[in-house]
Amino acid sequence: QVQLVESGGGLVQPGGSLRLSCAASGSISSINTMRWYRQAPGKERELVAGITVGGGTNYADSVKGRFTISRDNAKNTVFLQMNSLKPEDTAVYYCNVLIRMSHNRDFVAYWGQGTQVTVSS
Repeated sequence: QVQLVESGGGLVQPGGSLRLSCAASGSISSINTMRWYRQAPGKERELVAGITVGGGTNYADSVKGRFTISRDNAKNTVFLQMNSLKPEDTAVYYCNVLIRMSHNRDFVAYWGQGTQVTVSS
């Protein structure tokens, strides 16, 4: 069994910063790519950023230069540092992690429970 626990969301003024965390726990053999998605009201879920096991990263155009994804492999944790936040960044943010459990051969994608980020004055 695998759990993904997210933290760090909240209310912030435009121009402010937040740091999201997502920690994986359970009978984990290895972790591959880790990603952050977000879903705003009335919109589809969209990919925000991803990071490979080797540290390669990719970002949505809308967040490039403002958001930074990183990971701590020893702690099975992925982070999203969000700077210069805008009202349009308001959404529920979800982590998505490719995990191979100790008794499985294949990687499976797991989702966090979501954390609300609201950017408003």
